[in-house]
Amino acid sequence: MSIILNLETATTNCSVSIAKEGRILVIKEHDTPNYSHSEQLHVFIQEVLKEVNIDASELDAIAVSKGPGSYTGLRIGVSAAKGLCFALDIPLISIATLSSMAAQVASTDIDYIIPVLDARRMEVYSAVFDKDKNEVRATEAEIIEENSFSEFLEKGKVVLVGSGAEKCKTMLTHANLSYNTDIVPSANEMAELSYKKFKAGEFENVAYFEPYYLKDFILQQKKK
Repeated sequence: MSIILNLETATTNCSVSIAKEGRILVIKEHDTPNYSHSEQLHVFIQEVLKEVNIDASELDAIAVSKGPGSYTGLRIGVSAAKGLCFALDIPLISIATLSSMAAQVASTDIDYIIPVLDARRMEVYSAVFDKDKNEVRATEAEIIEENSFSEFLEKGKVVLVGSGAEKCKTMLTHANLSYNTDIVPSANEMAELSYKKFKAGEFENVAYFEPYYLKDFILQQKKK
């Protein structure tokens, strides 16, 4: 049996869930453009524990969204997760932010799912998943151009999801392309993903784990 606390703070959505063997017991989240994580994250953690009458000592692991995403948001989430892991002496699990976004898409009539998070100007963070939610192209930071994702658009139907999809609409048009701009990273989809990692023993080194910032890309762009 596993009881896992899932924390998602990579974007504007402050999201916390508790899951038992991959099944959500309770979730609490609030999405606001003002980034309320510093005020709400620890409150949400206490509220979900209280709602299901679980003491923190009963948790078997903490899962946290590892990015890419907001530098501040990721920092807050990872700091909270590591603090709990140290205090409770339990494992830390990291979940790729774009993976949990892809998990929200019903794959009917879709060949590829491309979660895209808004970065800056015409830049996005993206990854590509097939209809079975297997990653077929790793996370990249890229500037959206007219031929972006063309290799996948020529192979089948593609849906772009997430905050970066809106800016893509101004550049990308294709018969195989559709959009869903409403999807945001959530601790809801983290539940099944973190349970799979828990069963496989895929844990992070609590002392040395850092979020996936893609900082090198951002610094390189600033030099231009």
